[in-house]
Amino acid sequence: MTTKYLKKKINELTQGTSSNSAKLDTEISESLHPNHFTVCKVVRHGFPFEPTAMAYDPVQNILAIGTKNGSLRIFGQPGVDCHERHDSDVAIIQIMFLINEGALVTVCADNSLNMWNLRQKRPAILHSLKFNKEIITYCHIPFQSKWFYIGTERGNIHIANIETFTLSGYVINWNKAIELSRKTLPGPVIHLSDCPTDQNKLLIGFESGTAVIWDLRTKAAENRFNGAQPIRSISWHFEGRQFMCSHTDGSLSCWDIKSPSKPISVTYPHGKVAVKGGKPVDPCAPIMKVEWKSAKLGEPYVIFSGGLCQEKGGTGTPCVTIIQGKNTTVLEMEYPVIDFVSLCETPWPTENQDPHAILVLLNNDLVVIDLMSPGYPCFENPYPMDLHESPVTCVQYFADCPADLIPVLYSAGSNSSRKKTSYSKKNWPIKGGQWGTGGSSDQEIIITGHADGSLKFWDASQVTLQVLYKLKTAKVFERGKQHKSLDGDEEPYAVQKITMCPDSRILLVAGASGHLLLYRFSKLEASCEITSLEISIVYEVEDPDTPETELPPMPTPNSLKRNTSTLSAESTAGLSNNVPPPAAPPSPNPSTGAHKPSTSSGEGMRDGVPNLKVKSGLQKYTMGYQPDLCCQLLWTEGEPPPLVTCLQINSFYGLIAFGTVNGLVIVDYIQKTCLLHMGTPNLYGSADPYQRTPRSPKKPKVPQSLGDIVEQLTDSERSRQATGAVAAAEQPNGICVSPTGNNSKKMKSVTDGKLTRSKSQTSSRRVTKTQSNPCDTGANGDRDKDSADASGVGGIFSGLLSQSRSTFSLFGSQDRSESSFTQSRSSSMSSLDRESKEGVQSLYFVESYARKTDPVTGQVIPETEKNPITSPCLWVGTTLGSTLVIVLSLPPPGDQRISQPVFVSPSGTVLCMKGTILNIAFLNSNGGLISASTEAWKDMNYEQKEGEREKKKPSMPPRVPRISPSASTEMADRQFAVITSEKESKVISLPSQTCAYRAKIAESSYVVKADVISMPNKELCLACYIANGHVVIYSLPSLRLLLDYDFVPLTDLRVGRTFQFSAHGKALYQCSPTEIQRLTVCAEHSNSLHDMLGDLFIPCTTPEAPSRGFFKNLFSVSSGSLDRQELFGENSGKPSRSIAKHVPGTAGMEAVKAQSQTVGGEIARTKLELIKRGEKLSETEKRTSEMMQNAESFASAANELMKKQKNKKWYQL
Repeated sequence: MTTKYLKKKINELTQGTSSNSAKLDTEISESLHPNHFTVCKVVRHGFPFEPTAMAYDPVQNILAIGTKNGSLRIFGQPGVDCHERHDSDVAIIQIMFLINEGALVTVCADNSLNMWNLRQKRPAILHSLKFNKEIITYCHIPFQSKWFYIGTERGNIHIANIETFTLSGYVINWNKAIELSRKTLPGPVIHLSDCPTDQNKLLIGFESGTAVIWDLRTKAAENRFNGAQPIRSISWHFEGRQFMCSHTDGSLSCWDIKSPSKPISVTYPHGKVAVKGGKPVDPCAPIMKVEWKSAKLGEPYVIFSGGLCQEKGGTGTPCVTIIQGKNTTVLEMEYPVIDFVSLCETPWPTENQDPHAILVLLNNDLVVIDLMSPGYPCFENPYPMDLHESPVTCVQYFADCPADLIPVLYSAGSNSSRKKTSYSKKNWPIKGGQWGTGGSSDQEIIITGHADGSLKFWDASQVTLQVLYKLKTAKVFERGKQHKSLDGDEEPYAVQKITMCPDSRILLVAGASGHLLLYRFSKLEASCEITSLEISIVYEVEDPDTPETELPPMPTPNSLKRNTSTLSAESTAGLSNNVPPPAAPPSPNPSTGAHKPSTSSGEGMRDGVPNLKVKSGLQKYTMGYQPDLCCQLLWTEGEPPPLVTCLQINSFYGLIAFGTVNGLVIVDYIQKTCLLHMGTPNLYGSADPYQRTPRSPKKPKVPQSLGDIVEQLTDSERSRQATGAVAAAEQPNGICVSPTGNNSKKMKSVTDGKLTRSKSQTSSRRVTKTQSNPCDTGANGDRDKDSADASGVGGIFSGLLSQSRSTFSLFGSQDRSESSFTQSRSSSMSSLDRESKEGVQSLYFVESYARKTDPVTGQVIPETEKNPITSPCLWVGTTLGSTLVIVLSLPPPGDQRISQPVFVSPSGTVLCMKGTILNIAFLNSNGGLISASTEAWKDMNYEQKEGEREKKKPSMPPRVPRISPSASTEMADRQFAVITSEKESKVISLPSQTCAYRAKIAESSYVVKADVISMPNKELCLACYIANGHVVIYSLPSLRLLLDYDFVPLTDLRVGRTFQFSAHGKALYQCSPTEIQRLTVCAEHSNSLHDMLGDLFIPCTTPEAPSRGFFKNLFSVSSGSLDRQELFGENSGKPSRSIAKHVPGTAGMEAVKAQSQTVGGEIARTKLELIKRGEKLSETEKRTSEMMQNAESFASAANELMKKQKNKKWYQL
């Protein structure tokens, strides 16, 4: 009988098992339908990435920021934040508000202008104007004007109507604006503005240094001002008689409109000038922008950015300078200045502006300067714009936290943080908009990990983020000689993975140096010493230099002993006559389960040492999260520790597990002991479904893994293990457990004798991994079929796959030289190990069925129990598509949990799928989620109260059994394991391990993130984010497709690395280095989003225009009011159709709603004006009547006086 025939029969058996799985004993009703789902962005947090433009509405008090990728962020008061984006990824070069009109215009780099309506929750584009032949460089919208000016790169100025977004026939050509004698082009238009006191005069600034005052009525240039240096910006004085220009050489020139021949003054604010009126000795940075603002009391303000002296080849320090009279204040900035705007009380340019603050947009920050306080302090920014204070490396989202978690984190954060007194005491000046009426009742927390090792806890329950607590993990380590992280970066403390148990408040953090920290929350200050476990993960390949040897059969162990992935030197001392016993290794630390680090020789190869050094002795920690345990993976033979790929914690078991790119580690954090640290290939044993081809002659197999030892166990011994028997705890061989009790000294670490090396001798074996390739479908039981268990046919698979499983070498240190050892290592690991490493990608602690039962008879294979019971398990998903099950044997809670050991043992179950295993979840027989048991939080710094620590399981709402009446509940499967890989998802019935349902998720692409989430109605579904940008939702357990939405393609790996699904259909991802985007897949949340978002536009009255006195009117330069409609309307002619094209907005119904809101707003405003007019008329009438009464009383008094004096003689007067 050939091997192929056996494989064929095995496939037929597995297929038959899967076909029966379709007729399961239980049928679970599902209430979720496609109309329950949609994908909608909620809100974006953080600082706008790569900002390019900024604008401010002084009446509505709202701020708009545009970015390089076309995003538009609008900020009001804290809690009012809106994000929209253009259809294409084009930079926004300018933003202009229609002041107090509820609209703004964006100018983009693709030569398009877009009108945004802000009178709705979600701003939308109403009109677009796309230029075809000219490049837009600068635009200007006069206050309360229906026409705006558009300057181009050629020097032409076009005029467009705001309401219709169409061009006027009125055009100012560059050749008419400059002098006829000029032979060169004036360059792009960099400034356009009306004269504050004369709307008929338009000031045009060209980049070459020429400024022109254009008379709109006469269509001719009134004056031309020729500067010596290129112009960057221009600002009017409010009286309209002078203007100021900033130049590229760091100078400011002031011009009088009546004297165009030369400037009034030319100054270099930061340049050292040797001769008065000359150029500075050292070159100065360009002054990119200048504003000339008047003040009612005191001298006017001159505010500009740039202009500092710069070193040769340098660009100068970014700064903002404030000059008032003889006082000059230079405010240096941390990042380059993009733009700044001075905040004034009035929008009218003809009135004293009296600026009270300055908005400064930096490349990575927003700074607001208080001009009313001495020293010009900054306002404390209430927006979460410090999200990227240190680069974000990891994000974790908890959308359903306990109600008491956010208050205690806020309390801990407020106690630990010291408030800075250098901030301004005035209120935040950006106070526009209005909060939404609705909101989420969920307690949501976002945890961000950063490159400097810090963690920030954010309250995400509302629209805006609020920082709760900050934790610095770098404080755990000594600040000595710094090493690079494992991926070569300069940040050895960078956070890579985060997980937290909200109920017990235990936090687990994995760093870039192969370290893992466990924190406990405490309300008290404490001084404690951190326990450190040093762990090494090793695994073997054949050594090509070692001849094949024969080893006697290993004795059958009765129990699993101290955890390791290799055997100790003592346990293998007499196995072979050809291999002498190795030298005695250094004595290991019996409490850590890992060897002591070896010292590296000088600057040579690092071996057996961690990447960082933990602080020793007692350390004082404040209220909040305090470190309790540190696990560090070690360097081995000059190779860095593997990176941590996944984390899992179970506070009820007292265990943590983390996977790496090449293995698995299980740690008991109660007893501070490592239970298991093993390479992934060694977890299979003889049940390995992959062909791992050795590179050297095969040698007799020595048990080196969990699976290998389990092969030698009898069924009765397995049964005793499952019930937690510890009768044979002193066996010298095997895999061990936590070393507690009286036998802790005898339970010697097998790994400790193998992993430590010294200069003079090789007391440990160097073990590496052979090439591992997936076996063909015949040997694997056809993984495309519905079979869920590669080893489900018991011993047949064990015998069939034994010929292709990994083989290992065992050699002593006395007959192996360092050179031959190095040669062996390099030949099998340098190129092979990088390509064929099998890592652990997902972990899940659960009370589950670890072994298979026959779906017909219900008998356990190989156990003899008719009705198996659940046991604590750890399900492990690997990068090659395998799912392994490890059984955990835990002592009873209380004192026994502290004193007795924890046993880990394999179950022999291997489930195979296509692609990397991304997620593992479990459902009960009613379709409810089986969550991991948790422990209630208790402050460890308080004195231990009477009784044992209270432990609880998460309360699940009662569910009505929905098992089919025809089903046999006695033999029915009791659980469903939902396993999702990069390609597919399967629902496995337990304990029969039959595939109940299967769905192919991605054919040509792959799944990036998958998770089983709950919806608001407590129903469960499987949510997946695919690399092609689609978000798909499947029902559970039937895996019916409910939603397939084209969302965001995986163009940035940051999106895939940070994409997180959470409870109630909520999710988030990091969309840029400085921003986090929240979204929802729940239609109910999407419908309520309109009420949750704030209003950007609040109808209010525009401040009245300043009254002009008699003398101002007499000596004004104005030539009367300007009728722009008559000048730019139909009388100006028809524009050329080839210049620009009008594009209707894509707002759809939102535009209609916006128009209706606009009409309603206009009606309301008209009513308000009528009411005010009526009040004024009544007041005038009242005053008129009072004057009439006074006149009548005066007339009567005069008449009486006349009568009294009428008959008197002149001498009697």
